[in-house]
Amino acid sequence: MTHARTYLDHNASAPLKRAAREAVVAALDAFGNASSVHAEGRRARAIVDEAREAVAALVNARPAEVVFTSGATESNVWALAQPWRRIAFARIEHDSIRAPAAQIATERGAETVALPVDGNGQVDVAAAGSGPDLLVALQMANNETGVVQDVTRAGLWATENGARLHCDAAQAPGRVPIDFPTLGAATLSLSAHKMGGPKGVGALIVSGNTPMVSLLTGGGQELRRRSGTENVAAIAGFGAAAKVALDDLQRAAGLAALRDRIETEVRRMTPEAVVIGAGAPRLPNTSSIAMPGVSAETLVIKFDLAGIALSAGSACSSGKVSESPVLSAMGLAPDIARGAVRISFGTDTTDDDIAAFLAAWRKIHGGASLAA
Repeated sequence: MTHARTYLDHNASAPLKRAAREAVVAALDAFGNASSVHAEGRRARAIVDEAREAVAALVNARPAEVVFTSGATESNVWALAQPWRRIAFARIEHDSIRAPAAQIATERGAETVALPVDGNGQVDVAAAGSGPDLLVALQMANNETGVVQDVTRAGLWATENGARLHCDAAQAPGRVPIDFPTLGAATLSLSAHKMGGPKGVGALIVSGNTPMVSLLTGGGQELRRRSGTENVAAIAGFGAAAKVALDDLQRAAGLAALRDRIETEVRRMTPEAVVIGAGAPRLPNTSSIAMPGVSAETLVIKFDLAGIALSAGSACSSGKVSESPVLSAMGLAPDIARGAVRISFGTDTTDDDIAAFLAAWRKIHGGASLAA
């Protein structure tokens, strides 16, 4: 990065890509309503359609399977809000899966099934049961640890057992390939700002033969699946970011090299440091590192003062001071679960950024005030 601070919190929100910014600004002049049939409306509709094609290409879906939403949270809630009698998920899922599942269980009496997780963060979906009234929610990659799940295997299992699979893939674009037709998932969530698009826009990819009860009804936009006038400028930025994310896959090996450099140097400086999920497939841009007995919240503050932006657990749970449910579900000891920081970066991250982080780690480590 070219400025004084080093931003290593891409999993919370990636910096806006230049192409996305340009697309947003250009689309702001398309003031027509995309549902109108006049020239101004058709111009706005063309922008939405072009973005839909770009998002579809990102995951190898058909454009008609892309439904624009306000983000992955809405998409996840929509997938869970169908008339399920049972919803299976692991404690490592994002809050936007866990919270609505608990609400549905309370309000509708649906049964929730806890899926077991091993010490590397891998989920066993076979514990979910079977039947057409069952939804299994499985994230593609964990936002805190970067651990990647075998969604294709889970999709095959769901098909064989008559269940439906929903996949939260918010962290995956630009980091690991997504091939929606081969995943076996009925629905898949995306969020633009995780891949360098604007905040407040995302998509639910809905397999063509999947019935969906609309979460938002009214004007019948998005082929009567999600009502509300389309946010044309944000959707345009999403489409542009999706194109960049598809190209970014070619740079994944370079991201993995930066991640490995961080972990090697941290363990050399502090052998007691624990790399979370090191024995499992992980995103190339994500490293979760714990210092036993050290407060992650304190570390985040100290890194911030040193000009380094990173996080403790999920940025969507701001202000939390307890141990991470994700790390606890993996069976990690409380002194580790309370001491993990997440370093996440992107294709704009440089060797100098990594050097700045390692220099800050060296300076910060060992202070008595870090004790949990």
